[in-house]
Amino acid sequence: MKRGCKYGTHRVIEPKEVLPQPAVKVCNDMNIFDNEILIDVQALNIDSASFTQIEEECEGDIEKIKEKILEIVNNKGKMQNPVTGSGGMLIGRIEKIGNTLKDKTNLKIGDKIATLVSLSLTPLKIDEIIDIKPDIDRVEIKGKAVLFESGIYATLPEDMEETLALAALDVAGAPAQTRKLVKKGETVLVLGAAGKSGMLCCYEAKKKVGKNGKVIGLIRNEKSRDFLNYTGFCNEIIVADAQKPTQVLNEVLRVNEGKEVDIAINCVNVENTEMSSILPVRDEGIVYFFSMATSFTKAALGAEGVGKDVTMIIGNGYTKNHAEITLEDLRECDTLRKIFEDLYV
Repeated sequence: MKRGCKYGTHRVIEPKEVLPQPAVKVCNDMNIFDNEILIDVQALNIDSASFTQIEEECEGDIEKIKEKILEIVNNKGKMQNPVTGSGGMLIGRIEKIGNTLKDKTNLKIGDKIATLVSLSLTPLKIDEIIDIKPDIDRVEIKGKAVLFESGIYATLPEDMEETLALAALDVAGAPAQTRKLVKKGETVLVLGAAGKSGMLCCYEAKKKVGKNGKVIGLIRNEKSRDFLNYTGFCNEIIVADAQKPTQVLNEVLRVNEGKEVDIAINCVNVENTEMSSILPVRDEGIVYFFSMATSFTKAALGAEGVGKDVTMIIGNGYTKNHAEITLEDLRECDTLRKIFEDLYV
């Protein structure tokens, strides 16, 4: 076997000299290089923004969704939504380990893992789509994938169902980054608070701000209010359209004694929510865009347009120990675990 680039550039077909994620097309030949790992894939967790876009384009028709996913993978050699640019993650068993990696990894043939790198850079071949579960953005398949030498992963824990672990690991970067960003006594706004990543962020934020801080959860309709109240993760809950920034600002000011917040965390899976994240934040505050529907241009020019001096962070799906932090949240909070089990197991 040949040795490839640790970052996977040897798999890039078009255009040359770029990394696999921004590449238009990668090679999904499943004959692995010396420093690659072959995975027998069982399921894909398509990221929320991507699945929502595909579902809307296909008008909710499951067969059309299957066709669209196969079309993307066949054209690009990876599952990267051409509209959102995002991917997701996968779950599968180790089928083969390249010779140069055998002594560098604790993985064994047959181990079940979840990849923690995006499907938007992962060489993937789908032989068959077995089932699609739109409620949880899950696509069950028969297929293979390649993990590069630099690729990160998590061995699935034995103390929880794999669907539960996968649902949490899919958004592991969000709560882990929240733990790093939020400080004691701060006021935090979470947009999309009733969603998967939003709930985890609210939980982490509530722990970090303490009794003198405040977590404000934004939801899109009244139906979600009772659900979010049940969690106890938010001090205040507001109902507003995240695509209407002045509406969001007014609601935040109403429940926060007329004050702007210290941090906004965007977990919404639709476009045009940048200014609803920026406008309610005080000068020199922080805006964390975990949403893959975020436009850098809209955020940068929008902040400039309203004279907001805020630090804007694009949500890196990886931060140190993010898998461990997120699984730890499920283990320590019975409420959070029960919600995830009810929704995703």
